[in-house]
Amino acid sequence: MQQGQARLVASPRHDEADLVRRARARDEAAIRAIMQTNNRRLYRIARGILRNDSEAEDVVQETYVRAFTHLENFRGDSSLTTWLARIAMNEALGRLRRQRPSIDWTTLELGAPNAQIIQFPVSAISEDPEKSMAQREIQHVVEQAVDELPEAFRIVFITRVIEGMNVEETAEILDLKPETVKTRLHRARTMLRENVERKIGPVVMEAFPFAGKRCERLTNAVLRRLGFTA
Repeated sequence: MQQGQARLVASPRHDEADLVRRARARDEAAIRAIMQTNNRRLYRIARGILRNDSEAEDVVQETYVRAFTHLENFRGDSSLTTWLARIAMNEALGRLRRQRPSIDWTTLELGAPNAQIIQFPVSAISEDPEKSMAQREIQHVVEQAVDELPEAFRIVFITRVIEGMNVEETAEILDLKPETVKTRLHRARTMLRENVERKIGPVVMEAFPFAGKRCERLTNAVLRRLGFTA
């Protein structure tokens, strides 16, 4: 092998270890990089539990404060993202239980057939006002339906589907068996699909609008063809 081909390529875990080492030394750039990498995931997890934007932001801030002041406790047994997610999860669940201490997390219904949630394509907001409104309406319906899932199912759905974490990572964060994660995800998809189907009817009625600029453009084109100066 030629010398130029013998270079070692840093692995993601190697890069992570370097970031952690630098963060322990209070390297601002490393701390900023860790936060920018994990902000959205931690916020979504906290938001999925608390269903409140400002409280979710507070949880993310508290997570980072705890993590960066106790970074010596991170041993690298799991990824840094998983470690941070568990801190955020515990902080959010602690707040939820203080708000509603009567919740019994062990008695929630389990078991459901394997179902797939209706897939809505995610696209950039259209320049067409009518299309933009329809997109926002559909997004609102889906977000509301996710918010209405029972907590235990909602957080599994957010962690697995929205954040794309695998079964093992989700099980580790939630301290569940992998089989329980799979079962709750199936149940969450079933409930979400049923909820979205109930809510989507009124939105679908407005799904193919023909107004605004499109209506005006067609009208003017016809008038021009008929000899009017539109």
